[in-house]
Amino acid sequence: MNKNIHLANERGGANYDWLKTKYSFSFADYYNPARMGFGKIRVLNDDIIAPGAGFDTHPHDNMEIITIPLSGELAHKDSTGSEEVIAPGQIQVMSAGSGIQHSEYNHSKTKDLKLFQIWIETSQENVEPRHKTKTFNLEKNKLVKIVAGDKNPDTLFIYQDASIWLSDFNQAIKLSFETSPPRGAFILVIEGSAKIENEILNKRDSIEIEDTNNIQLEVNENTKLLLIDTPIS
Repeated sequence: MNKNIHLANERGGANYDWLKTKYSFSFADYYNPARMGFGKIRVLNDDIIAPGAGFDTHPHDNMEIITIPLSGELAHKDSTGSEEVIAPGQIQVMSAGSGIQHSEYNHSKTKDLKLFQIWIETSQENVEPRHKTKTFNLEKNKLVKIVAGDKNPDTLFIYQDASIWLSDFNQAIKLSFETSPPRGAFILVIEGSAKIENEILNKRDSIEIEDTNNIQLEVNENTKLLLIDTPIS
């Protein structure tokens, strides 16, 4: 088993007044050759967007972009004709494909918007751009799959053999996650703390694990986790 821990205070970041952000991997003006991604994960940004502020219309192509609101409301508009406001409990997937343009703003004029945005490399280039949002009611005290590379009504589809899992624990629990080489798992502690393969992780710490079939987790109460299972090669 190979493990790599990335502590919260080791992440890259930026403060543009209207945007405060932390980067798990190299992005924008933050470049770290040791943090160029993990498996098919290319970006994981932890954003705080000021009231009324946001990203003007800009392009993407050939990337799977997953947005997870943590608090507040995100106003989204894109060139597929989609226009909506999403909130915590809702997850958005955008397959940029052959090319898409979109804008993202904090819908509120008074409260910050907090979100994760994840970019995953696509397995099929130049597909027709698409956008999908789904509401999830996470069952407590278990890992819940929210995004996957197979078409299933219970998850959001992406063009990649990867999956994203969320969890919300209100009690201490031990569990395991099954994977298989050449795959790996990226696990981020959103809130709380957990012991993952005998490594203690606290809020916004993450661990990357590969070369194993089984990952052991001991999760404390009042803890939330994000897990991404990805091909490594």
